[in-house]
Amino acid sequence: MFVGSDKVPWGAKLMNRDHFFARVAVFIPVVLALALAGCASGGARGSHSKVSVSASQDRPPAEIQGLVKKWGDQYTRRPNDKGAALNYAAALRLNGQGGQAVAVLRRAVIAHKSDRDVASAYGKALASNGQFKEALTVIRNANPPSNPDWRLLSAEGAILDQIGDNAAARVKYQEALKIAPDEPSILSNMALSHVLSNELVRAEQILRRAAASPNANSKIRQNLALVLGLQGKFQEAEAVANNELNREQAAANMAYLRSMLRQPNTWDRIKAEDKKKQRG
Repeated sequence: MFVGSDKVPWGAKLMNRDHFFARVAVFIPVVLALALAGCASGGARGSHSKVSVSASQDRPPAEIQGLVKKWGDQYTRRPNDKGAALNYAAALRLNGQGGQAVAVLRRAVIAHKSDRDVASAYGKALASNGQFKEALTVIRNANPPSNPDWRLLSAEGAILDQIGDNAAARVKYQEALKIAPDEPSILSNMALSHVLSNELVRAEQILRRAAASPNANSKIRQNLALVLGLQGKFQEAEAVANNELNREQAAANMAYLRSMLRQPNTWDRIKAEDKKKQRG
């Protein structure tokens, strides 16, 4: 996902990605990959296996700490329970304890060797922790070509984007879309891939398609607002953002984006690169 917390301007969460800055030439906050935010690839079964904590949700610190305690206690009582492990790991990631989440899921993978949900969560946690090579191995091993899961294909694409292999990432998104046509989370990841290579017009087209889905969430529409803003379409971007955030938050996001684009040569460089790509 491009956007940060709903409660702070986009500029509050900056990721130092040199290849991104060099191509797009503007400091925008990128939290890479919508797929990597989820804690599992599908719904778990069983009374103790329901996954209720989403790592993509914005929550106040006190609530996050409460989740860590709640699921930590459950995990201590039932360390081999799938749901307890997945929820505890998701809560730990929300609390910024990525390394501990990886450790919890590594143990869960041993206890549930053939479980795709656990393998998926482990791969995503590894990627979020910067362990990209290991994450790719886990995701690929859990997703045999004979019976692929679109969520894992999209997650693999997101990891490939994180290491700069945008072309390979898009192949995975296309494979995922063959299984789940018009799935907004896949489309959002694909749009991010195009932003990373400064193809803003294409990113906008894909995000409009994603946002039109009845399954699209607020983050996807906020991503659309950001991409519109990056192209200087501030009035439309603000209108989209106002539908997702309160006026104060939307105004803060737009003000931040305008300030970045007013930096010397930034906007001219973006337009020049877009024109060059369109001619090519």
